[in-house]
Amino acid sequence: MGYSARYHAASLIAVFLALAIGILIGAEFGGDTLTNTRKDLEHSLTGNLQDARDRADQLSGELGRANEFADRVYPVLVRDQLKDRRIGIVALGGLPSGVSGAIEAALQPTGARLVGVGVVREPVDLRALAGDLSKTRFAGIARNPETLTAFGVGVGRQLVLGGTLLERVRGHLFARASGDFGGLDGVIVVRDQPQEMGPVQRATAGRLESALIGSIAATRTEAVGVESSTAEPSSVSFFQGNDLASVDDVDLVAGRLATVFALLGVEGSFGVKGSADRLLPDLLVPRR
Repeated sequence: MGYSARYHAASLIAVFLALAIGILIGAEFGGDTLTNTRKDLEHSLTGNLQDARDRADQLSGELGRANEFADRVYPVLVRDQLKDRRIGIVALGGLPSGVSGAIEAALQPTGARLVGVGVVREPVDLRALAGDLSKTRFAGIARNPETLTAFGVGVGRQLVLGGTLLERVRGHLFARASGDFGGLDGVIVVRDQPQEMGPVQRATAGRLESALIGSIAATRTEAVGVESSTAEPSSVSFFQGNDLASVDDVDLVAGRLATVFALLGVEGSFGVKGSADRLLPDLLVPRR
């Protein structure tokens, strides 16, 4: 043990001595070299940073011009394409203000009429709905998942075609609603589920959502599911699974254009995310 300790101590002394000698040599002979190297590095980094800033300014200018061009061309491409068509928005869970504004901007030059907006309440209030439906075939909605599915099918159909069921449950089905449904020529679907829902609540909401949206699609009325380019998690797979065209960038001009053409009957998944088939559909000839 004594030998090992002395050997270890001697090794440490040798290491520190070598370090001290290296520092002295560097201070004596390498000071100018180190200083010059540092200055060269600083100059290089400063130049690279300035180049990066110049490139960023250039790209920002190009993007601004591209956006200005798109904003000017968009109304020409979609003007009166949906003239006098009755469009409704069905939002599942929530309707972010940015998405709502983007939809309105998309429809504004088309001549469409946004006649109804409904935000389906999530978590679903099954007890309140059961009270509204106590004297109907959906009275067991809080106990029987199949009844919930049948209710969703009925609601989806009446959102498009009209009926008395919606008026019966309007206060408890929707967190908020405005305008009138029924007689729709197109439906825009938004999905923004509350993150705080538990597994049972999420399963209940999912069952109602799928039945409702599947029923809308079954009416053969043009429908499209939309979300913003920054939406997380994405609902595109939900839209695709329920036979809806989808747009994952409705906040961008390309997404607004894709939304309008989807309401004209173009099928597919459009946008900038990996789930998209392509950025834009094949453009239809504008109406004269």
